[in-house]
Amino acid sequence: MNFTVAAFDIGGTLMEYKDMPYCWLDFYENAFRQMRDKLSLPLSDEDLKKSDEVLRSYNPRINYRETDYTPEHIFKDVTAHWDFEFSLPDVIKEFWLAFGLTPYTYPETETVLGRLKALGVKIATLTDVASAMPDEMHKSYFHNLMPYFDLYVSSLSCGYRKPNPKGLEDIAKHFNVSAQDIIFIGDEPKDVETAKRFGCKSVLIDRNNNGAYQGQDFTVRNLKEIEKFFERQN
Repeated sequence: MNFTVAAFDIGGTLMEYKDMPYCWLDFYENAFRQMRDKLSLPLSDEDLKKSDEVLRSYNPRINYRETDYTPEHIFKDVTAHWDFEFSLPDVIKEFWLAFGLTPYTYPETETVLGRLKALGVKIATLTDVASAMPDEMHKSYFHNLMPYFDLYVSSLSCGYRKPNPKGLEDIAKHFNVSAQDIIFIGDEPKDVETAKRFGCKSVLIDRNNNGAYQGQDFTVRNLKEIEKFFERQN
């Protein structure tokens, strides 16, 4: 095996948010309330409930979708019933700040990414941004990792969420390589499915050693184990 491009999912693969589940629906109500109070908006609890319902309708874990939408698009719908002037960017910002996200980079992540770069491997990402979160805010939670990436691709930048393979197609086009040159590393079944639909090899990170099989080509327990898939590039 001699892959020239390592494509990584980010959340759950390179880092995580402390004490946060995969699905953030239960945090919406409190975030709306904190946003209202922070911006002193004249919103009733019923107004917030309606906004909550609209945002939930966009959550892909409730309503499956592969097409992604910008935060501005989603929050225009979320706030469509508000009958007063307000700053949409401020609403979006304060809503997400209310989550109080605490990022945690896995101990081996930067070491492994550094070693891959030293081997001449091109490093890309393919990450789904939380529905309605701005891409720049998303990147701010792992700013320490950004210098390692030769290409950053997100669901917002490519327009599609996994398991749609558009992001991997963009990566292959950018580096002028074929699917056989790319290996995709992630921690969820949708990561494996994305690789399958694109035609490249997949690695599932099973940090808890659950032994789950999702159709992946390879399974590792941590990032250190992926180094065996690469040889020094000429």
